[in-house]
Amino acid sequence: MQIIDAQIHLWGAGLPSNASHRQVTHFTPEEAIPLMDEGGVDAAVIHPPGWDPHSTEMAFAAVRNYPGRFAIMGSMPLDRPEARERIASWRDQPGMLGLRYTFLHDPARRWLSDGRLEWLWQAAEDAGVPIAMLATDSLTDIAGIAERHPALRLTIDHLGGRGGLTTLKDDAAMTHMPHLLALARFPNVAVKATGAPGYSAQRYPFPIMQTYLRQIYDAFGPHRMFWGTDITKMPCSWKECVTMFTEASPWLSEADKRLVMGEAICAWWGWNRTV
Repeated sequence: MQIIDAQIHLWGAGLPSNASHRQVTHFTPEEAIPLMDEGGVDAAVIHPPGWDPHSTEMAFAAVRNYPGRFAIMGSMPLDRPEARERIASWRDQPGMLGLRYTFLHDPARRWLSDGRLEWLWQAAEDAGVPIAMLATDSLTDIAGIAERHPALRLTIDHLGGRGGLTTLKDDAAMTHMPHLLALARFPNVAVKATGAPGYSAQRYPFPIMQTYLRQIYDAFGPHRMFWGTDITKMPCSWKECVTMFTEASPWLSEADKRLVMGEAICAWWGWNRTV
């Protein structure tokens, strides 16, 4: 079974702007690889963080230097005209799988509802570029996007919640779940089950979060539910993030585990991974 982390951040300069991340000035591929090996993680998808202006360069270097271990979900400014011209060739970049954005704050949050980003959805659909997003308050708007663009593969980050941008824990962090589960009716919407331990005030294996993970599984199925960590925000080891699913989730069959832990994300984002 290949185990692929759907989201990590790597950086080489600056402290994370999100205080929930480890407040260190670097977490490089060379630091991540031995921890991944220790935790049994075969590969990871890098989401270059904005606090390090050279994080995308680092991600491309990781793809080159560690074949088969890393891929990238990148981004570009959405308020610049030249962005539109780049979509068609976005996946021609080595290791680049798609785009990822945060839509939790204005003006980006408004863009999901006012039609300003219709060009992005259409261009990405035409070019086969998947898009991942953190957009807890806009899940109903995403339903409209998914319906208008049925060939556009959308992925909702962090169980639909706010990830490290909330201090709420357990049930209080999951009040958005009805809106998330309603998106399951669209076959072009999937969920990253990333960062689940970070939402919990409990200890491993985080039983309250198991309840919500099961709800996502029941709604979306194993082909549209992707394991991952956002490891630099987790209160536990990479290994425990893995075994929370592979050992402490008895409702996952062995076939389901193979999908959730890696096969499904490769298929959804088109990562033809070689080792």
